[in-house]
Parts: sequence; C-alpha cells; structure tokens
Amino acid sequence: MLLQVLLRDHPQRSIAIVTDSHALVFRPSQSSSDLQRHGHVTKSHPPRCMVEFTALSAVNLEGYRPLRARGALGTLGLITINADVFLCVIGGSTSVATVRPGENVQRIDSVEFYCLNRSDFDDELLDEINRYSTDNISSDGFEHELETEHQEAPLEHPCLALKKILSSGTFYYSVNFDLTNRLQDRVSEESAFDVDTLKESFLWNSFMIDPLIQFRSPLSVQDKGALDASRILTSAIRGYVATITIPPSASPLRAVRTNYPTTLTIISRLSCRRAGTRFNARGIDDDGNVANFVETETVLWHPSGLCFSYSQIRGSVPVFWEQASGLLPGQQKIDITRSPEATQPAFDKHFEELELNFGTIHVLNLLSESKPGEVELTRRYMLHLRNSPLSQSGNKGEISKSLLLSASQFDFHAETKGQGGYEAASLVRRLIEGYAEGFAYCMVDNIDAPTPDDILSVETTPQTSGIVLQQEGIFRTNCLDCLDRTNLIQTIISQMALESFLRHRNERPFPDFWRKHSTIWADNGDALSRIYAGTGALKSSFTRHGKMSLAGALADARKSATRMYINNFADKGRQNTIDLLLVSLCMKLSLICGITALKLKGRLVDQSPVYLYDPINDYVTAELGKRIDEYSSSELVHIWVGSFNLNGRGNGTKEDLSAWLCPKLNHLQRPAEIVAVGFQEIVELSPQQIMSTDPARRQDWEMAVKRTLNEDARKHHLEEYVLLRSGQLVGAALMIFVKSHVLKLIKNVEGSVKKTGMSGMAGNKGAVAIRMDYADTPICFVTAHLAAGFANYEERNRDYHTISHGLRFQRNRSIENHDTIIWLGDFNYRIDLSDERVRRLIELGDLDTLYANDQLNLQMVAGRTFPFYSESTITFNPTYKYNNGTDEYDTSEKSRIPAWCDRVLRKGDNLRQVEYATAPLRFSDHRPVYATFQCTINVVDGPRKERLSREMYNKRRSEISNNRANTTTSESDDDDLIKLEPKDPGLPTPSSDKQKWWLNNGLPASSSIAPPRNDFAPNPNRPSNPFVATDEADWILVSSSQKAQRREDQRQVDSGSNSSSIGSARKVPPPYNPNQVGSKLGKDRDLNSTLSNSTRTSGLASATSVARKPAPPIPKKPPLLTSTGSQKGPFEGSLTDQSRSTHLGRIYSPVASQVISMAKQDNQSFPPPPRRYTETIQKAPVHERSPMPYQPSSARDVSLEQSVEEGPPSDRDAKNLNDLLDEEDDRTQMIPSLQPLRRG
Repeated sequence: MLLQVLLRDHPQRSIAIVTDSHALVFRPSQSSSDLQRHGHVTKSHPPRCMVEFTALSAVNLEGYRPLRARGALGTLGLITINADVFLCVIGGSTSVATVRPGENVQRIDSVEFYCLNRSDFDDELLDEINRYSTDNISSDGFEHELETEHQEAPLEHPCLALKKILSSGTFYYSVNFDLTNRLQDRVSEESAFDVDTLKESFLWNSFMIDPLIQFRSPLSVQDKGALDASRILTSAIRGYVATITIPPSASPLRAVRTNYPTTLTIISRLSCRRAGTRFNARGIDDDGNVANFVETETVLWHPSGLCFSYSQIRGSVPVFWEQASGLLPGQQKIDITRSPEATQPAFDKHFEELELNFGTIHVLNLLSESKPGEVELTRRYMLHLRNSPLSQSGNKGEISKSLLLSASQFDFHAETKGQGGYEAASLVRRLIEGYAEGFAYCMVDNIDAPTPDDILSVETTPQTSGIVLQQEGIFRTNCLDCLDRTNLIQTIISQMALESFLRHRNERPFPDFWRKHSTIWADNGDALSRIYAGTGALKSSFTRHGKMSLAGALADARKSATRMYINNFADKGRQNTIDLLLVSLCMKLSLICGITALKLKGRLVDQSPVYLYDPINDYVTAELGKRIDEYSSSELVHIWVGSFNLNGRGNGTKEDLSAWLCPKLNHLQRPAEIVAVGFQEIVELSPQQIMSTDPARRQDWEMAVKRTLNEDARKHHLEEYVLLRSGQLVGAALMIFVKSHVLKLIKNVEGSVKKTGMSGMAGNKGAVAIRMDYADTPICFVTAHLAAGFANYEERNRDYHTISHGLRFQRNRSIENHDTIIWLGDFNYRIDLSDERVRRLIELGDLDTLYANDQLNLQMVAGRTFPFYSESTITFNPTYKYNNGTDEYDTSEKSRIPAWCDRVLRKGDNLRQVEYATAPLRFSDHRPVYATFQCTINVVDGPRKERLSREMYNKRRSEISNNRANTTTSESDDDDLIKLEPKDPGLPTPSSDKQKWWLNNGLPASSSIAPPRNDFAPNPNRPSNPFVATDEADWILVSSSQKAQRREDQRQVDSGSNSSSIGSARKVPPPYNPNQVGSKLGKDRDLNSTLSNSTRTSGLASATSVARKPAPPIPKKPPLLTSTGSQKGPFEGSLTDQSRSTHLGRIYSPVASQVISMAKQDNQSFPPPPRRYTETIQKAPVHERSPMPYQPSSARDVSLEQSVEEGPPSDRDAKNLNDLLDEEDDRTQMIPSLQPLRRG
C-alpha cells in the first residue's frame, strides 16, 4: 500500500503522510523554528514538532501538494542535522524473501529526506519528479551546459551521505512480521510493529523511529491499531535476507506429498550496538557489545506447515583490542588496550546477555595458534572464559551442573593448510557434534494447515502456529574479522542442524538441496563482508561450489587489494555516516528545558533527538489517568496456591488431598475463584525421562485435584471448578482451576516453559508458567524446580534469572510484564546450619533462628535473587526431607539437613496474603505448602472509557482548533500546548508566558471569593503576599458613602483616560477639606462601633490601633537634581517639580499622576493628602480570611482629589507631604506593581 507524502507551505509549513483512511501530520513548532534558524538547537534545546494522527475525514488537506509522484512505502523516522529536522521515507523497495506464507521481506532500494522546518531543500525534488528535464536543450535539439561561472554552487543536501548508506541495498524491512526477532521468539505475534517485541539491538532506525514510538505509546487502542495497520511506521534491520525456492522434486521433505515448492530462507541481523567498519570497530565496549555481531537464522518451510529454524551468532573477540590500518600486512598490529581485571566486567556482561537470550553458549574460536597477535588474543579470550561465572562448574555427580559457557579451539588456517585444503574445515564436525545434538533446533508446526491459495498469496495472514521443539543453545563463532573463516564454519554448522532435523524425520535430501544451501550461505558471506570490510568474502568460491578453483583464488587476491584501499582511504567517511545514523539512547527520560526529552550519550555530541508532542492525545491521556475512577472499578478475588514435590510417587492420586486442597476457611476467607496447583518430580527423574515429557502422569493428577475440589464444593453446595489450563516440563507441572462464573472475565490465557537442567538442554530443572488477564489485571503463575545441592545457591540464583528473563509468552511478554506474579515450587534453598543444630532448633520451635539462616532469605535480602518479591512469615517446620510415610526427618546415610525447600513468593501491590501453611500428606519426602491471597482486580468499563475519551478529545480539539499540526491559521501558541512536567514531585508544572499553573486552559484570572456582607470590603492592610503570617483580617467594614466615593473615583479615572485619548479637558477634583475627612471618618467609627456590638456573637473582633513601622532614613538628593530657581514653591527643599511628579505618580498612579499633570497646566500646586486614620478598623475572624484578597485602590486617592478643591497647601501641609513620602506605607507595600519603584 503506497503512502502519499504531501507538503503545505502556508500559513505554516507542514508535511502529511496520508493513507486511504488516516493521516499523520507533522509541523515544527514556531519557537523551535526560531531556534533552528539561528542555529541554537542543542541537547538542552532539542527541536520540537507537533504531530497529529487522525482519520482522513477530519483532516483539511486544502493547500497541500504532493512531494512524491510515486508515493512512499514507509517511514523510517525523524533525524536532526545542522539544526534542521528531516523526515525519512522509503521511496523504493524489492521483495527478496518469503519466510512463511504472509511473512514477506523487502529490501530498501531508495530513501528520501524531507525537511520539516525549511524549504531550502525542496528544489532538489524537481529532479525526482522529472528526471529528464529539457531546460538545457536548445532549439537545435542538442543539450548545452548552462553558464555556471557566476552562479552559486548547488546546495548539497545534508542527508546525502545517509541517503547513500540507506539506499545501499543492505537494509531490509517487513510490514507483515517483526524482522528483528528470530522465529522461535515471534511464533504468534499479533502486530508487525510492536514496541514490546522489537529487539533494539538489531533495529537500525532505532534513533530515528524512537520519537514516533514515543508518540504512539499514549494513543488509544483504536488509534494504535489504526496506526499499525496503516504501515506508516517501519522497522529496518541491516544485514542480508534471501529466499531460495526448492521445487517439489528436490524437496528435502518427501514423506508428505505436495505439488507446492519448499522455501529455504537465510536472515542475518547485524547489531547496531557497536557498528562500524573493519579497523574502526574492534573488540568490545563497556556495555558488553562487540563489533560485527551478527545473528544468522536458517529457516526451512514446507507447504505442509512444518517449519525448521536454527540460529547462530558471530562477533569480534570480546576483549578490548584495536588494530590500526596499514598498506602492508605487517603494519596491522593487534593492540590489547586493557588489563584482564579491567576487561572481565564487560566480558561477563556480554555473555550474560547471550545466556539470557539464547541459553547455553559454546564458543568456537578460529584464530590462528601461530600468528603472534592472534595467539595473544586467544590467550586472553580463554583466560576470561575460565573466569566467567557461567563457566564455573559445580559438584560432580549433579546432572544439572553442566556449564552454561564452554569453548573449543579450531585453528582454521592450520587445519586447511594441507592437501585437503578448505575441505578439511569439515573436521570441525567432530569437535562440536555433541553440543549440536544437545542444542537441538526450533521446529514449528501450523495448527491450521494452509490452503493452496494461502501458499501462493503474498498477503495472507500467517497461520496459527505452535512450537514443537525449541533450540536450547547456540554456537558463537569468531575469527579475527568474523567474515571469511567464520562464514565457512557457520555454513557447516547450519548443514549439521538441517541434517539432524531431517534424520529425525527419516528424510535424506538430494545433493541439489545442499548446493542451494551452500549458495545462499555464500551470498550471505559476501553481503556481510561488503558491509564490514568493503568487499565480498574471501573463500566464497569454496563455500559456493565445494572446491577452490584458480578463478576463486584470483578473486580472493583482488578482494584483498580492494580491502586494503577501502580500509585506508574510505572507511573513515563510512564510519562517520554510521555514527550519524546510530545514536544510542540513555536508559531514562530527563526533564530538559521544561519538556520531556531524550538524553543522549550519542556518538555525535552535537546531535539532538526530535521531540514530538500531540496536544490532543497527550491531554486526553493525562486526563484519563486523573479520572480513572469514572470508568473503572475494583473487585476482590480469592486465590489459592499450592506446591508439592511428589518425589515421583504416582500412588498419591488415590490419597485424600482435601487437607491440602480444601483447608478450613476463617471468617476473612471465602472459597477461592482461582486455584493454582504446582507439582515437582511428578515423574521419576531418570536419564531417560529428563529429555522428554510424559503427559499421562500429569493427566492423572489433574483428575485427582479436580475430583477433590469438586467433592468439597458439592459438600458445601458451592459452584464447581473447571480446568482452565495446565502445562508440564518433564517433572514440573502447573494446573489452573477456576470457578465457572469467572470464565467470562478471563482472557488471553497462555502457557510457557523454560529449561534450566544441564545448562538448558534438559527439563529435569526449570519452570512452567501460565498467564491470564482477569478482567484488566494481568496475572502470572510460575512453578519452578531449581538446582539442587546444599552449597549451590548461586546456581539457584542463576536459574531464577534464566527463567525470569528467558521465559516468554506470546508477543514477547515476560514474567515481569504482569501486575500480579506468584511463584510456587521447590526452590531447593537450604538452611546454612549443621544438621544437628537444625534438628535441635526444630524441636525447640525456634523458627526465627532457622529463618535467619535460610539461604533464600539471605539471598533475597542481598538482592541476588527474587528482587522485590515478598514472602509471608513462615510458621511451619521445614518441609524437606522426611522419611516416606512418617513425620521423621531423613535418617538415611545421607542424612539430609531439614530445609524449607518448598516456598510461595508474591509480587504485586494488589495482593494481600491471608494464610501460609503446610498440610500433613506423608506419601512423599516433602510436605505440601499452600497460601491464600486476596487480589484486587481492576475492571475497566471499556465503552465508558471510550465514550469519556471521545468527549475529552472533541472538547480539547475545539479548544485548540488553531493550535494543531493541521492548523489553517498562522497564529499558534505551541509552547503552551507542550506537556510540561513538574521539576519535583508535589510541585505544579512550570509556567510559560501564556500558560500559568494556577489558571485553567488559558482563562483570565478571576476570583470566586465574595465578602460576607455587602458592606464589607477587602482589608487593604493585609500583606500582598498571601503566604505571610499576619493578624490582619480579610475584610473590613465600610460605609455606604465610602463605597459611593470609590465608585465615583473609578468613574472619573475611566472618564479621564477616555477623554485624554481625544484631547478633551478634565474636570479638576474639589479642594481638600480636612474637616470633611475627619467628620466622615468619625461617622465611620460610629458605624463600625454599632456594627461591632451587633455582630459580636458572630465572632467579629475590633482593634483599637494598628502597629506602624518607623520611617526609614531619607537619602539626600544629589545637588544636580535640586531646583535652582529664584522662586520657591511650597515644596521648596524637598522635591523639584519633576521629581515631585515622579514621586507622587509612584504612590498614587494613575490618579495622582493625572492630577499633577493637569495642575502644571494651570500653574497650580496641590497640598498632600491627610494622614491615614486606622484606630477603629474592624477585624474579621481568621476563618473568614481569603488567601489572595482583592487589592482596592487606596483611600488616599480620595483625599488627594478633595485637597485639590480646597486650595493651595500651607507649610504644614508641605511638611506633612514630606513625612508621608518618607513614611513606610503598608497599603503601598501590598500593591505588587509598586514594590520595585518603592524600593528605588
């Protein structure tokens, strides 16, 4: 499906990617564009773009024009170069592989970069629209070059180098499935592009696509589905992918007759963690990533639905080493740059990551034992392998103590130096044959067999598949460059795995099949070698044809010379381009410049990510989190969990299990809705049993448990249980029973297993897990049987980590991806005390001392196993080891120390454990344990949530209609729409110029506080800062005359301002009369006194005086600012006319400034206002105070206007004015706008 790429230049530049039903619109923010134009974009000021994903019917595409005539195939992401933001789209691709029906792989042939914030690079698109321009063709029909002497050189596109590398034919993508994961990890995916399933180490456009992934995360389920279905977002890998079609006549699987071809596919995924060219990327880094690390998967698919998969890895020697390029072979010396002690931590990180992802690792080292540099590398390699925790052997005789990490040395050059030539490389078979059989392979079979139409169609959805067999280990092969020798040996290992698969099915393929297998592996070696070294692989002629010819030797010589030139003169530029494409991300988000941005530890220090924000969906997501109570509810569910190590006893199915499965309930309990039963050693763990699973014994126990539960339910007239799901791994089994009425609330039930015995190759130890969604709460149950042995607690810790990280459900869910997790089983942790003391403490009932020395308790406290898990207080004796049929601990020759091997652990804030006990069942050497829980389940009303979401979406859309990515106006407040985060928990979000944390949705400031009565007004004596402690009341009582005077003052101010604008004269206020003011205030005192007596019962109190601060000293004015005129006015010696006007304006603005301005025109002078009377101001109770009182205009304004009407001032009045100006005025302090002037 082609995507349309559209551009709109006005009123604001924006780019839209349009599908048949939806549109994704990008628009750079205006503030970000200003920064970009001035080159100020940095890590602390990353470029910001507004993005909107909406239905096509809701988008106004008027004014847009197409950027591409042929459309685009996908989006690789966004990148910043030289302060400009570019959108990268796939322009052309070729279909190169079909792994299974409906799983197609495309090779990227061309990409295009479009600038979001500038139009300077748009002209370059003309060549794409019209490749055969006639602008330079004259009338004679011939093409003439234009005169370019006085013309400016064409502007080179900043993304030209990136375009070349992405269009080199080494990048691949798929719109059908996740190409970053092997078949074993993606058998039953639901989405081709899911953040949870993408493997970032192989995602080469990780840095570019990450802003779009972050944008996708908060979208609703419907919008996520629509975005995924649109195929706009694309995940790309680098390496090699190809499929060879095998006709039915040459099919290696002939037992099932079919007329349709078989396919053989190879997928090589090159890691982007330490990517680079040959001499620029060597060895390991501090995070455990190695150079030229490639995972290669061979997939064989048959039309019957059967599918084979086998994976291998290659990578540079994992130590810190370098090698300088040189024109002569002797100049390329190997330099090891770190000591063994400084290298071991990074070495351990590398192999621990491999063990979690692949299981057991066998290293196959192909370095020479005669070349000095390679000899030193091998010596250091083997030293670190011996010191690795994964290669530490345990006690002899324990079947589960095999090494997780082992190695073999195969000197490729020495072995192939003789007459046999490269054919002697097959000697490696004898060296690794045993490991290859133990690692097995992945085999997948379709539940629904495909139809002929499905096989031929390229758009068919993959069939429902299930894993029949898993690959339990992996080979890690290396030489110096991990190219030529490595590819030849990996070809042999792949053939060995295919032979094992076909031999198990009694099939013998034709020689033509092996020729095709060798051909595709030779092509794989050439492709990987071109990426890393610049040329095809050496020895590819032998890989392809099975023999070395003279032409092949000459080709190898030519390739060696070409490599020398490229490595010395071209690799530096290629390395810079790779560094530009790959910028590794920090582990967490950081708050930068008021926005949530990605912190970088990138390879290019001046490169910044692009921050995308969606003003509508970001707001809706935040509001839904705040209003979760409106669409969700909680429900209390009771869970019973029990674990029992049966010691291989099958006669227990006939025993009475009610004491364990149906304990008596107390008043806090009720019958459990969910019953989880875990068994260990359900069969005897003999050498014949540990490699296979016999379901017969598990089915017998299922019937026994169900019978016991339902007999008890019928006895108490309760609803019966049904078996929801069960799973088994040799001796470990897990069964989930539920009440019938809760089935409608349970969905997405899945099961999985993980082997840990014999380094992951055997199932005598390991885990079985079952997960479900109960309403909207994901729950996971895990029963595990960990490594045995008194001193092997470190191996048990490792088993836990292997299970926790390696066990996967569908869509790559892990155990930790659940809200509620319960582990139950035989964890085999012992008590670190002597046998005699343990038995003595049991007799004394001193369980606290025993628990203080319990290995599991000590390891959990140290954080080495089961982090963040909890266990209830143990109130029962150790459950291991008893003599069968008795209550006596072990009296055999081994005399096992009693221990709490059988445990139940929990994790989840919604879990409350009610009981933790054991049951007296004596037919095993263990005692069963059980625990009961109360679990709070979250139930979301989906329709209600969707309705509420749509309401908020539409409301927000209307509020910011002009501030969206697809806005049609030039006015936009982008900065106010960005979701700001508080600096610290508990603080409000930061404010901007237009957005204040104390206002909602940009509304103007308003107050909802009302006075207690109509004759009350805010107290002007309260401090302006509402957080300062004060005894002043919120409200004071005012007379009707004062209120009328205030209204008249405001009316005159308004009329004065209006008349001044048109030049009309202003009426002068009446002259000042002190007697009138005193009489008015006296009347007010009488009224206040009367009101105080009448309202004393309501809590009003009066104050007789107000404390005043002493006046600050008066600074003397400089002589230059003093008036020198001969005539001195009434303000002589205190203020000049100019300073007097300025000073009065500061206090009485705007009234005083207007009065004095008019007085100058009439050659009049005015006296100062009278002093303030505060003796009888009423105080309101503290509980009536307002946190932010309204600030009225000063009462002194009234007195000033009255003084103008009463004539010129006297000397006493002038002195009063000077005192007034020097005096600390409380009412002036409480006007915020006057404070800076007052302090001046």
